[in-house]
Amino acid sequence: MAKVEIYTKAYCPFCSHAIALLEKKLTTYPSLEVEEISIDGDMALREKMIARSKGAYTVPQIFIDDVHVGGCDQLVALDRNNQLDELLANS
Repeated sequence: MAKVEIYTKAYCPFCSHAIALLEKKLTTYPSLEVEEISIDGDMALREKMIARSKGAYTVPQIFIDDVHVGGCDQLVALDRNNQLDELLANS
């Protein structure tokens, strides 16, 4: 079962798009675990996100099984190249 962690902020269209894509994947991978981590107003969580992503400070930041995927654009690119399904299935 793959575990996805996604750091988000409220009113972020890229966060919403990434979450929608991951929710769509739940139909194919019902055991997929998606944890949304809101960093709104929480500097400690924001710093943790930046450290985990090796300096990325924009949201969303996405991790699949503790591997940093990147942001929304990277997640969409993985999906377009059929690599996202491989990551989710091989976990």
